[in-house]
Amino acid sequence: MISVALLQHPHLCIQEWDIQPGDSWVVLGRNAAGKQYVDQLLRGELTGFKAQRLTSGLTAQQVQLVSFEEQQAIYERELKLAANDMISDEESATKARDFLPADATNNELLSALGLTHRLDAPYYTLSTGESRKLLIAKAILEGAELLILDNPFDSLDTHSCDALGSALKSISKQGVTMVLMLSNRQDIPTWCQLGGTLVDGQLTVIGRLDDAQTQQAFDALFAPEPMQPEWPDTAMPLTDYPHSHLIALKACTVSFGGKTVLNSFNFEVEPLQHTLITGENGAGKSTLLGLITGDCPQCYSNDVTVLGHQRGSGESVWDIKQMMGIVSSDLHRRYRVRCNLLTVVCSGFFDSIGVYEPLSDHQKNIAEQWLAAAGLAGRGKEGFQSLSYGEQRLALIARALVKSPLLLILDEPTQGLDEINRSRIMNLLETLDRRRHSTVIFVSHRADERLPLFRQHVHLVRQAD
Repeated sequence: MISVALLQHPHLCIQEWDIQPGDSWVVLGRNAAGKQYVDQLLRGELTGFKAQRLTSGLTAQQVQLVSFEEQQAIYERELKLAANDMISDEESATKARDFLPADATNNELLSALGLTHRLDAPYYTLSTGESRKLLIAKAILEGAELLILDNPFDSLDTHSCDALGSALKSISKQGVTMVLMLSNRQDIPTWCQLGGTLVDGQLTVIGRLDDAQTQQAFDALFAPEPMQPEWPDTAMPLTDYPHSHLIALKACTVSFGGKTVLNSFNFEVEPLQHTLITGENGAGKSTLLGLITGDCPQCYSNDVTVLGHQRGSGESVWDIKQMMGIVSSDLHRRYRVRCNLLTVVCSGFFDSIGVYEPLSDHQKNIAEQWLAAAGLAGRGKEGFQSLSYGEQRLALIARALVKSPLLLILDEPTQGLDEINRSRIMNLLETLDRRRHSTVIFVSHRADERLPLFRQHVHLVRQAD
């Protein structure tokens, strides 16, 4: 299907790699290892290389890629369509079903992926996981013969991961060739056959996944790093907070389009009561966070108190946000301003996307310290958009921490991160727990992120239709 030998490119080197029809490959690599160049190679889009051999029997249409970057590009396009003042969002927005062949909207694959009930939703309203599953279904239903998937299981709940894994296994058995670009060993499906590693642009083909040599190579890829830098100590003492609760939601009900998402929901968080929130996709996790942050308008028609302020009582939104740090996929998608990393982190001081006033040397110094703590030391001048998705997520985590907030809301913060960087964030949470100044609300689908520091666990269940 594709055969490569002695390929040399400024960002990619491959000694030899042969992909046969029906193969299922795992290429394991850390953040910024160069996955995008492998994607370009397989799609026939890589330029500026030399190779002893590069042959492909596939057309561009037969090779399909689903990645965070592809999702982001479509999301930005759809936002522009929805911003048309001449026609309504309902008319201008592309619905999920519009991405699929007209005769395929009843295909059993859509049901297996849990997409049937979302076909009439505008694309830009889909969650990260939903949009990824939609693009995978689109690729399969349009006849892809080689499917490249970049961390396909990120941001999916356990049930959705199992459903997607089963669907991909079935598709693989039907002869579709798979190349999974993964950043975590835990995400490797049992049905995949062959493996390789990607380290600083060097792709090394190892062999079968069930060989000890392959497992040793994978283990070496994630060998523990030296001790990370000290975390900046600029926190506001929690003793300055005068209230008994950071958050108090009483009998809150939220509905959209006649569908109830939260029903008479009660939720309280005391200072230092770190809280883990879990639940299947569509159970209302993002809605709950929206009630807390004020991004859900229905917070004003419910009994919601956040950081000592009751919503709808004339409170200042900015006074509340000054004590709050947020990381979410929605923020990541909306951070489309062209700026460097230092600016991204400093924007956390102002709760803005981009910075629109002069920065003090003190602010810049704190931002540099948090970049170092997030594993991005000395990279403040690099463009945010030029980084890999995982590195962008690390920068946004530093942005949330830069003002040492009393309340830190992390909505799947490790999405797109490799094992080492995920471990870095888990260590950060343990450090925050020891320092006793930030209270964490943490949304996660991963069982290995349920740390002992969480003193409260709230599991949401999707309301019946």
